[in-house]
Amino acid sequence: MKAAVISFPGSNRERDIMMALERAGARPALVWHGDAEIADTDLIVVPGGFSYGDYLRCGAMAAHSPVMKAVNEKSARGTPVLGVCNGFQILIEAGLLPGALMRNASLRFVCRQVHLRVEDSQSVFTNAYEKGQVIRVPVAHGEGNYTADPDTLKKLEDRGLVAFRYVSPEGKTDPDANPNGSTDAIAGIFNDSKTVLGLMPHPEDATDPHAGGTDGLGMFKSLVNALH
Repeated sequence: MKAAVISFPGSNRERDIMMALERAGARPALVWHGDAEIADTDLIVVPGGFSYGDYLRCGAMAAHSPVMKAVNEKSARGTPVLGVCNGFQILIEAGLLPGALMRNASLRFVCRQVHLRVEDSQSVFTNAYEKGQVIRVPVAHGEGNYTADPDTLKKLEDRGLVAFRYVSPEGKTDPDANPNGSTDAIAGIFNDSKTVLGLMPHPEDATDPHAGGTDGLGMFKSLVNALH
């Protein structure tokens, strides 16, 4: 399975993503933001970091990079796209996912371990998990507070497009388990066809037993299972 990992000025998680993909058996390749084309690939990943220094609005400048035209075109033809943290912000700014990511409710940068409940296991990103499974992964962001208008939120719920929620270790929604104040504890969402996933937590940083656990590895194994 081939994966294109996009790198912007200020990205800092592309190597983490590439190592996670390699651990799952994929073949990742780095693609520079200034490239107007993306070679044939099975997956596109937009990683975390601080693209363009988070000027104007997180992800706003990166969304207009030359490579994003190619990302949009390949996504429209069905190529799966994964956006993590700043990558999630970029996908929203590029119109590939609905809603907005605002400053954390605490108005502080949050860096900690969180628990997520898998809300859907029937996607290319989550098929190695069980629905309702609770996994532990880290977050590190200042603007991860997901919100959307009421109609969009209803659509996400009605169509099963919420991928992950912040929960307690027991799998219950709890304000104390929500690190950023996201509406309905939403941690990640799909597009209508479930071929695009954006999430704020970092599954790539939970793929090594010597570095905090392996709960995130299931996402990359899911992708390899579905796209090999």
